[in-house]
Amino acid sequence: MVVQLPYPLLLRTGSALGMLLYPLARRRRHIAKTNIRLAFPHLNSAQQKALVKAHFRASGIGFVEVGLSWWGKEKDLQRLTHIEGLEHIQQALEQGRGAIMLGSHFTCMILAGRLLAQAQPFHIVVKKAHNPVFEAMIRHYRLQQYQGLLDSTDMRGILRVLKKNQVVWYAPDQDFRHRGSAVFVPFMGIQTATLTTTARLAKASRAPVLYIEFRCLPGARGYQLKLHPPLEDFPSGDDHADARRINALIEEDLKNTPEQYLWTHRRFKTRPEGEPDLYDTSS
Repeated sequence: MVVQLPYPLLLRTGSALGMLLYPLARRRRHIAKTNIRLAFPHLNSAQQKALVKAHFRASGIGFVEVGLSWWGKEKDLQRLTHIEGLEHIQQALEQGRGAIMLGSHFTCMILAGRLLAQAQPFHIVVKKAHNPVFEAMIRHYRLQQYQGLLDSTDMRGILRVLKKNQVVWYAPDQDFRHRGSAVFVPFMGIQTATLTTTARLAKASRAPVLYIEFRCLPGARGYQLKLHPPLEDFPSGDDHADARRINALIEEDLKNTPEQYLWTHRRFKTRPEGEPDLYDTSS
């Protein structure tokens, strides 16, 4: 089993897997190329191509990290874990209204969840996979690692958990075409459909919102997880301003390791009325 390999070799295996997928996954490669061209217009074509390839290497590592999150031994994972800011969650919980941990879709997200759950129990907000077999498998492992699973559409369930003064992990940075619960605000300079759910949850629960960074460190040094203090004056009552603030946090985060952000997701697929599909391959 791959997860039994020494950690440096496991990373090299994942990187090789990513480069194997690079020429084969034509649709995902097109999405990543489009996203990176839009998000990094200051890079020349060679630099953009290099970033796409680096992203595929990080994605390949992400695949083997999923196995590590499911089957890795706790003592081995602890040696790879570097966490800062756990005191911010404890201080937030002292208010008695729960806490919302705001994460983003980076390639090591699944493993980062396992690593953090070893130090701080929490519930995760999920969207069910389309494949029922895969959904049953990931649900099995998630239930072993987390306090509970909350459907992304179950606002009442999320609020009940917060009311119990527990922690919820929520990642809002994907485009699900939820036009009624999204606003267009800039992300990487592009008008992007951005969920307002974070602000609505914070307003309804009065729970503090904390942003969490996580990344795979170079040199096979493991994983850095950093919890920031709760956002001040959030929500503000202005959905556009609040959504833009969340996007700005993610923008600042991905500057450190841009190749590890999930560029193979069609983040810009929902467009303002009258704008063309940015991923159209027909032209």
